[in-house]
Amino acid sequence: MYGLIWRILPGPWASKFIMAVGLLAGAAALLWFFAFPAISPHMPFNDGAVDTQGVGAGGEAGTGEVSEDPGAEGLSGEAEAPGAGG
Repeated sequence: MYGLIWRILPGPWASKFIMAVGLLAGAAALLWFFAFPAISPHMPFNDGAVDTQGVGAGGEAGTGEVSEDPGAEGLSGEAEAPGAGG
């Protein structure tokens, strides 16, 4: 097929090469701007298989709540704030 395209293109070798590169760039642009965006909603790449709701430091599973400072609770070796009780 590529040989057929090369034979159909007119002119000397340099001219054929420039036109072949132009055809390749045109085909890539058509795919990039029209074909790929048209099929993107039908592709499974953006379908998440993992439920991440409720996963996070300090939150309880299934609630979706996350504490403001997840590293502040239960760290050993750190002093508690004054008046924190306890």
